[in-house]
Amino acid sequence: MQLFDWIVLIVTLLFIVGYGSWKTKGSKNVEDFILGNNETPWYTVGLSVMATQASAITFLSTPGQAYHDGMGFVQFYFGLPIAMIVICVTFIPLYHKNKVFTAYEFLEKRFDVKTRSLAAILFLVQRGLGTGLTIYAPAIILSALLGWNLTVMNIIIGVLVIIYTFSGGTKAVNVTQKQQMFVIMSGMFITFFLILHYLPNDMTFNSALHIAGANDKMNIVDFSFDPEEKYTFWSGITGGFFLALAYFGTDQSQVGRYLSGKSIRESQMGLIMNGLLKVPMQFFILLTGVMVFVFFQFNPVPLNFNPNNKTVIEKSPFKEEYHVLEKKLSKLSEDKKVINLLYIDQLNQDYDNPILRKELVTLSNKEKDLRDRAKEIISRADSRSETNDKDYVFFHFILHYLPKGLIGLLLAVILSAAMSSTASGLTALASTTAIDIYKRNLKTEKSEKHYLNATKFFTLFWGIIAILFACVGTLFENLIQLVNIIGSIFYGTVLGIFLVGFYLRRVKAKPMFYSAIISQLTIFVIYYFMIYTQEKLGYLWLNFIGAILTILLSLIMQFLFFRGKTDNDKMILE
Repeated sequence: MQLFDWIVLIVTLLFIVGYGSWKTKGSKNVEDFILGNNETPWYTVGLSVMATQASAITFLSTPGQAYHDGMGFVQFYFGLPIAMIVICVTFIPLYHKNKVFTAYEFLEKRFDVKTRSLAAILFLVQRGLGTGLTIYAPAIILSALLGWNLTVMNIIIGVLVIIYTFSGGTKAVNVTQKQQMFVIMSGMFITFFLILHYLPNDMTFNSALHIAGANDKMNIVDFSFDPEEKYTFWSGITGGFFLALAYFGTDQSQVGRYLSGKSIRESQMGLIMNGLLKVPMQFFILLTGVMVFVFFQFNPVPLNFNPNNKTVIEKSPFKEEYHVLEKKLSKLSEDKKVINLLYIDQLNQDYDNPILRKELVTLSNKEKDLRDRAKEIISRADSRSETNDKDYVFFHFILHYLPKGLIGLLLAVILSAAMSSTASGLTALASTTAIDIYKRNLKTEKSEKHYLNATKFFTLFWGIIAILFACVGTLFENLIQLVNIIGSIFYGTVLGIFLVGFYLRRVKAKPMFYSAIISQLTIFVIYYFMIYTQEKLGYLWLNFIGAILTILLSLIMQFLFFRGKTDNDKMILE
């Protein structure tokens, strides 16, 4: 980090925070604070929706995911465009018609206060954890690579977000996310083209794709029916569809973005924009990770990208054993460079040499073996060390190979992404707590000013909770997977409740409430025995199972145990 990098980083972040606070200060009432007074145009809705999902985890973890496992993760998003259409046709018109502040407010009008509260609590649990992770993800990487104190980083990111979110609510989030998306995508495009520029002079983009393909990094679509495979076409088009439907249709952090739209049409156009751009954006980010992999076929690469592990090794009695592996990797890297240059030369002559391709695979397998042995040594040196280094790959490249100024810009990209997701999470948590829990259970009438102050208080409260959770978090196999696993555990049940509410008019409140509880408990059991302990099932299927189970149980209970019984169900779906 040079002085110029620090200037770029600090100026960018202070501009976003200051601009958001200045443009949106002085919310007059709850509607202004939570819904932005319904003044948001469609393109701001679209950018805000994209920025909310594109957290720092996306830009830290996704390239590392592609570096290790290739492009297959893009299948996770295949169901998203279909989900956008369903939400535009059904969800948005009903939310606007019923003039709700939160998605869960709709459930009381359709069912009862117990169902509303259950869905709201499930949301608060998973989004509270997720918001903490959006702070923790960039903080742990920055602290490890730059030597910054982790706790201080968590507090700085959290406080920056709280300042403008507390000041302007949803309007502040929407306004700042436009600037954040500009910074984010500018930084990613510049980085991508710099990687291509750094590749050998006689190497074309097509040759780079061939090298990636020879190492199984370009397997984009997998039509396997194996349930143990995490990412396949079928899990993406079903589990990914249900996850996207739940996230964008029932998660207040996203619902709040398009509820602030000027009209139903503006909200729908914003979501369609997201549906059209999201998959290409994720494809591009993954492709950036693949190009980083190609870059390291010609440049020195560490045995483990997490610098903390290098520190652990140097202080351990296994130092020499680890150094032996480093020397072997250095020799292997030279061999890979030679073979890759020969392969490029053959490709330039329009000949894809199968012998050289086979040799590339052999060398990659040897490198993988060295890395696995290094992880074993690191674990012996300190059993608490996180040996999985996927989340550190892209940042290692940024710090060691980008020119001055761009390091500061990429740090601003990561922190901007963290701030955008965290801000959306805080406004959603605050509005849900204030409207669905606090206001709904308050026995006496209060003024608009009171509820506005209560919402601001809950913004501060959840901001502190998120910072505290970030400070005690632990790294998982891969941060982007952890966020999606947390969501998948809860989203299926919540989505099932909404789908019954929208489409199955005969199902009443009591069977819905009990079905949701049974379904959520069942998902906990399935996750523990089928995924956490045995890995017999891809976590994306939890969204599908949870939603279908909730729907089926509600139908069975309605017609077996509650037939003919009424519970003041309001038919608000006309």
